[in-house]
Order: sequence, then C-alpha cells, then structure tokens
Amino acid sequence: MSFPLLTATAALPAVGAVATAAVPAAKRTAAKWLALLFSLATLVLAAIVLARFEPGGDRYQLTESHSWIRAFGVRYELGVDGIAVVLLALTALLMPFIILAGWHDADPYETENRRWRPTQGFFALILAVEAMVILSFEATDVFLFYVLFEAMLIPMYFLIGGFGDRAARGSGTGGADGGEEAAAAQRSYAAVKFLLYNLVGGLIMLAAVIGLYVVAGNFSLTEIAHARASGSLHIATGTERWLFLGFFFAFAVKAPLWPVHTWLPNAMGESTAPVAVLITAVVDKVGTFAMLRFCLQLFPNASRWATPVILVLALISIVYGALLAVGQRDIKRLVAYASISHFGFIILGIFAMTSQGQSGATLYMVNHGISTAALMLVAGFLISRRGSRLIADYGGVQKVAPVLAGTFLVGGLATLSLPGLAPFISEFLVLVGTFTRYPVIGIIATFGIVLAALYTLVLYQRTMTGPVKAEVSAMPDLKARELLVVAPLIALLIFLGVYPKPLTNIVNPAVHHTMSDVQKKDPKPEVEAAQ
Repeated sequence: MSFPLLTATAALPAVGAVATAAVPAAKRTAAKWLALLFSLATLVLAAIVLARFEPGGDRYQLTESHSWIRAFGVRYELGVDGIAVVLLALTALLMPFIILAGWHDADPYETENRRWRPTQGFFALILAVEAMVILSFEATDVFLFYVLFEAMLIPMYFLIGGFGDRAARGSGTGGADGGEEAAAAQRSYAAVKFLLYNLVGGLIMLAAVIGLYVVAGNFSLTEIAHARASGSLHIATGTERWLFLGFFFAFAVKAPLWPVHTWLPNAMGESTAPVAVLITAVVDKVGTFAMLRFCLQLFPNASRWATPVILVLALISIVYGALLAVGQRDIKRLVAYASISHFGFIILGIFAMTSQGQSGATLYMVNHGISTAALMLVAGFLISRRGSRLIADYGGVQKVAPVLAGTFLVGGLATLSLPGLAPFISEFLVLVGTFTRYPVIGIIATFGIVLAALYTLVLYQRTMTGPVKAEVSAMPDLKARELLVVAPLIALLIFLGVYPKPLTNIVNPAVHHTMSDVQKKDPKPEVEAAQ
C-alpha cells in the first residue's frame, strides 16, 4: 500500500492544531513556534504533492479510497487534479506567512481587569482551518466534501468573533471611537453574519446532496461523473437544474457572489489582517473551486442552462464591488470590496465555458490569493502602527517608512493587474476567454479594470503621499519579521507575472477535462485568413 500523501498533507496541520492548543498557557511563544513549524512541514508535504503530480497523467492522481459509512455508500475518497493541486499548494504556501504576520495579534491584553486573547487558541484555529481547506480540495466524495465545507465555518467563526481587529473603525461604534465593548459587539455581529449566511447556503446544499444520492445511489464524484458521461445515469432535466441550484447557491455564498456577498466586508473589516487573508485568499477559494469540480462535472446540462444568469451576476459583482471600493473610507473594507470584484472575474472565467476563461479563472484564484495576501498583510502592518483603519488618518507615510510604502504599492499594483505582475495574465485570459463567446459581457467587464486602477491609486495617494501627518511622523518602517512575510509574496508576484508557465502547464490539462464534461469547445476565430 502506497503512502497516503494526501491524507498526511491534511492531517499534519490538524495534528498541529491539537498540539498547539495543548501547549501550557504560559508558553505562548512556544505555541507560536510550534504552529509555524507545523505550517512549514505542511508546506513541504504540499511541495511533494505538487512535485509528484503529473500534468499529462490521469485526471485524478494520488488517489485514496476507503469505506466510511457503508450503509449509505459514503467513502473517504481523495484525489487531486491540476486545479486542486495548485490551490492546495497556495493554501500551504500562505499559512506560514499568515502565522508570522499574526505573531502578536493574539497576545493577551488587559481590558476591564480581564485577560483576553488566548494565543494558543488563535494559532490552533488557523491550523484547523488549513487542515479542512486542504482536505476539501482533495475530497472526491460529495458527502465528505460537504462535511468539510460546513465544518470549516466553526473555527472561522471564532477567529472573526474572538480575535477581531482592535483598530479604530471610524464609524463611531468601536475601537477608539466607541470603546472595547462596542467593538466586541461589531466583531460578534460580523462573525454571526458570516456563520448564518454560510450555514443557510450549506443547508440548501445538504438538500441537494441528499437529492443527488437519491438519483445516483452514491456520493462518489468520479463514479457519478463517469456514469453520466457513459449514459448509464440519466437525471431528469428539472431535477438536474434544482440540484445544480442547490450546490451553486452554497458555493456562491462562499465565493462570494453578488447578491449573497454582504457578509464579506463585515467579516474582513472586523478581523485582524491575517484572518482577513485567511478568509478571502484561502477559505473563499473553496467556493469557486467547487463550482469547477462539482457544478460543471456533476450537472453539465444545468451548468450550460444557468450560464447566462451567472454571467450577469458575475458582471454585477465586478462593477458593483469596484464601485463600492472606490467610495470606501476604511482600508480593509476597500480590500474586501475589491475582492468581491475579483471573485466576479473568477466566476466570469469559469462560466464563459472557454479553455482560456477557465485557465484564467484558476490562475486568478492563485494569483488573487498571493496579491491580496501581500496587500492586506502590509495594510495590517500599517494599521497596527497607527491604530486606525481610516484612510483619512494617514498621509506622507512613504517619507517616514519608504519600504512599507513600496511594498504597499506593489501589492496595490498587483491588485489592479498591472502587466508584469501575476494577476495580469489571469485577468487577461479571463477577458480573452469571455470576449470570444460573450463579447458584450467582456467589454463591460473591462470597466472593472479602470475602477481597480482608480481605487488602488487613490488609496495609495491618500495614505502614502502628501504632507506627513503628525500621527505618522514617528512611524517605524517594516521590521525583519514583517519583511520576511512580504518579500517572498512580492517575489512570487513578479516571478509568476513574468513566467506563468509552471502553473499553466499543470492547470491546462484539468481545464480540458472540465470543458469535455460540459461538452463545450472553444469558438473558432471569425476572422478569415488573408488569401
């Protein structure tokens, strides 16, 4: 029996979560180092998975299958394709940076004679989320995926509500403006909203999972997809559409897609910067990944039927998210609305039903994770120095902290998809793939690029340039630990922006399989060759 590499990759952070939580209360520094070591060990295993994956080989590789609940045909079934393996690598890559960036975010502090923020719990919850996300990328049993899809909500709820941001919000309801009690109420509201939105989506998906079992007789993604492709399993048109909608709604909430997106600005705004990165760069990718793996593969006919409406929703997300980002006064909420716009591009690429669009969407998931991590973590370092999330409270930072300002600029330029940085090729492929089949939607979507340049450059101008405000005149520049977090992310943005081939070689074969699932081919060019 071969070594269960996929299980080990997910089990290692789970063991790390338990070990970190068990560290004695007085050994906070030891807990941090233990969590970091487990995240680095997980990264090593993820690198081995990536190295052993053969892009030209079988669709699902490194597979594992064991009986779990025999009476209902539930199996512990794992396997990765090219899309899953790059997202697994992204998750493992970001975790050490998230832990390093949040090194002091859970240190205890006194408030009304009460000690707050157990450090061990904070890092244990982060590792628990990593384990569930990795396993969800590996799961090829629909029931197993559903369990993980819902279970990851619990540690995220506590990370948002129990370890939220203490910086001033500017709304008069928390931080320095309204006191710790009001700030705690805002964090609690954001955590409950996150949980309720995703639970509702999950309950609707549960009904669809049960319906799928009724018509298919098992939960195995590979068996159901093969039976559908061979014609041995037929699902009535109406039934397939309802099942598709049940799955898609849950994934749209997680993604998030307009109009079920409103939990994200609250959750990211009230979280610490590392937890905000965990939400949008890691957890939310499960939603868009699941659209590719489950919606298109299990329900190809319904996916084609729903495409026009989904494209319109994605287009609204692109423009709406960007417009609201332009008007934000809060740095973290600006990044949240920008992410809503970016997820619109990802979903647009998925449902454009072209190989360029889906390859671009997958690359966008990876590159958005890296660019948002870079921008949000630098923003977190900035906010921790000033103690405020308000854009208006900053000015002239580049004169007193030039390295911080420079890294903030690179993160921002990556967010607006500047050529030469990784997100550019992703956005370019999504737009090319959309233009070839839906030219009007592609043209309108480009408006989001213009708005991205506006909100990013205005943010930089207002915070980093101009006269030095008295409150930031003594602001220190990035320290060694902070540079260790940011520098590799920026280096990766530049490398993948110049040379994306390592990713495209892995992703493209998986995209071709997905295109075959939905029985779509790329449109032929309409321009005739010159005689």
